[in-house]
Amino acid sequence: MSRITLAIVLLTVCQLVYAAVPYQRLLADEANGADWLSYSGGYKSMRFSPMDQMNTGNVKDLKVMWAYQMQPTDREGAGLQESTPLVADGIMYLTESPSSVTALDARTGRLLWHWSPDISEDVLHIGFPKVNRGVAILDNTLYVGTLDARLFALDAGSGAVRWETTVADNKIGFSITTAPLVVEDRIIVGVSGAEAGVRAFIDAYDARTGERVWRTYTVPAPGEPGSETWQGESWRTGGGSTWLTGSFDPDLNLLYWTTGNPAPDWNGDLRPGDNLYTCSVLALNPQTGAIHWHFQYTPHDTHDWDANQIPVLIDGVVNGQMRKMLALANRNAFYYLVDRATGEFLLAQVYSKQTWAAAIDATGRPILLPDKEPTEEGTLVWPSLQGATNWFSPSYNPDTQQFFVPNRRMGAVYYKADAEYQPGMPFMGGGEQALSGDEASGAILALNALTGEQMWEFVLRSPPWSGIMSTAGGLVFSSSNEGNFFALDATSGAPLWSFNTGAHIRTNPMGFAIDDQQRVAIIGGQTLFVFGLR
Repeated sequence: MSRITLAIVLLTVCQLVYAAVPYQRLLADEANGADWLSYSGGYKSMRFSPMDQMNTGNVKDLKVMWAYQMQPTDREGAGLQESTPLVADGIMYLTESPSSVTALDARTGRLLWHWSPDISEDVLHIGFPKVNRGVAILDNTLYVGTLDARLFALDAGSGAVRWETTVADNKIGFSITTAPLVVEDRIIVGVSGAEAGVRAFIDAYDARTGERVWRTYTVPAPGEPGSETWQGESWRTGGGSTWLTGSFDPDLNLLYWTTGNPAPDWNGDLRPGDNLYTCSVLALNPQTGAIHWHFQYTPHDTHDWDANQIPVLIDGVVNGQMRKMLALANRNAFYYLVDRATGEFLLAQVYSKQTWAAAIDATGRPILLPDKEPTEEGTLVWPSLQGATNWFSPSYNPDTQQFFVPNRRMGAVYYKADAEYQPGMPFMGGGEQALSGDEASGAILALNALTGEQMWEFVLRSPPWSGIMSTAGGLVFSSSNEGNFFALDATSGAPLWSFNTGAHIRTNPMGFAIDDQQRVAIIGGQTLFVFGLR
């Protein structure tokens, strides 16, 4: 080997091992098809690839370029994978359940390093499986939350721990399953735990030191704005988990984070009132954590219809006026638009079967139908607690103004029961029995993002647990419970290509490019598959 060739090889290796992503690159992530630098592929959370090398004419030729088998784990219940990988400078970073981080050569899938935190076998995870949805990156550091509610900073080149901090007490039910979000020099992270009766929050940490910069509770204390929507001491165990990654508008300097259900889940008698700021989206000042505005989708929720869905930032004309908007397909079966500068309600449109609301009024508040509350005998309501959609990502194509959403079509019988709070124990106040078999189905829906009206549907055999990515090549990538990863025509919804991974798919597709060749990736079971044309 010549010295020049050796130098090129060494340079390639150095570039591969030492990825560096300054904040300016994160700001430009949406326009960069070669990398995928944040959980949703950019701060607007569109999960849209601007690359068009793959298109409706050639997608039939997609093939597996490489596959990576997840590291074995002996932890009970850690078999589900919900990670969205990041790709930066030829390196792929992903999490493996319950809280490990892996770095791969994005060209070949070769393992570069693997890091696992020391987590107790009796770690609490009440109301959710042992999963992790991904990492964040800033400069040459990765950030990951763990199932026992710690936040770690790792060297992106080696996986070495730079710092760690305890975010909350896992012994009373707190956990971290979300992918953090970087905003300037701060790491924003939310928590799980409402089903254990925690009082949830959103945190910001200094990216260099791990010191907490601010904390914003999603359930206000007495005397704080919104506290009048709680009675007595119910706020102390009010829930409002923040377990899904938010979005950010750098022009408005606003961070958008969605919140979960109040606690206890199904017995609302213990918490009279609207229960702010649960089942809401909060617009926060990223420097201070101050709430600029809020919008509550489901006041006084008693069906576990949290608002932990991805808030997508879109621009368009509504009612004759150009608006900066936040679009969200909610678990409660309504699609919403709100003004993301002010929080003004603009639109709500049913996108799935629901039997709980007659309509949404002019302020955005639901007009409830009678006799839909959980009872001791049970009440049948659509959708089920798993929602008309759930945590998995929608996608938005800014070129066509289409909003693509995975749709779960299930009802459930909701039950109410007594609930007594005990730290570290379930605090739910009832339960539900979902309709299954022939009474449950799913679909991929294409909505007009400015009206919420359905443009087409692609029917699935069962309700999906996976997300969507759309592309400038006119494609919509998604998957099914049966293990099929597929591509649809964005214009018509017609199926164009599919690949059976041989295992359950419970995550989101993402895209990147290597050597100017477009790639798309998905995790099926315990295997990460990367597809390309060549």
